[in-house]
Amino acid sequence: MRKGIFITFEGGEGGGKSTQARKLGEVLQAKGYEVLLTREPGGATGAEAIRKLLVEGPRGHWDGMTEALLHTAARRDHVVNGIWPALEAGKIVISDRFADSTVAYQGAAQGIDRAALDALYKTAIGDFKPTLTLILELPVKAGLARAASRGGKETRYEKMGNEFHTKVMEGFRAIAAAEPKRCKIIDANRDIEAIHHDIVAEVLKVLPAKG
Repeated sequence: MRKGIFITFEGGEGGGKSTQARKLGEVLQAKGYEVLLTREPGGATGAEAIRKLLVEGPRGHWDGMTEALLHTAARRDHVVNGIWPALEAGKIVISDRFADSTVAYQGAAQGIDRAALDALYKTAIGDFKPTLTLILELPVKAGLARAASRGGKETRYEKMGNEFHTKVMEGFRAIAAAEPKRCKIIDANRDIEAIHHDIVAEVLKVLPAKG
């Protein structure tokens, strides 16, 4: 039985997911909870190797279905070797991205049929879902500008342009509309502390009692 809770951060590029996930983890640790902070693609040895293929290099490596298969393979490794053991140990797992990103990026933006993506997920992961998903929403141009300012090698998705990322944003909105109990949209076009305040408020609603 998995005793912990699973919180995911989702959204387009430059929305501050990594920063907010880290800040949330610090707050929960200060309250006495054991926390695993992780990310996708990645979070386990094999998944990190796949991450490099997906987030670095030119745009045209593969089509959307190939990307979905790679993300699913990385997710399987991540869940089996990272997320599930941590939840069984009673930890709060916070992941910077999870399966909703595949639905938004490879589904909404790259045109892969939702039923096909759901079948891949079902085969690899089963019925497992996050307890709470926080979708950080930011205007596309602002998000891409923020992402570009970071520098580094992980720019493959950032290179895909405004139209692509507008479809990603629409994909996340559709996910939130379909699952309003699990998914909460957070306005990320504000200062860091205001965003953090709203995130903590949502997390407190699902936080297990200590002791």
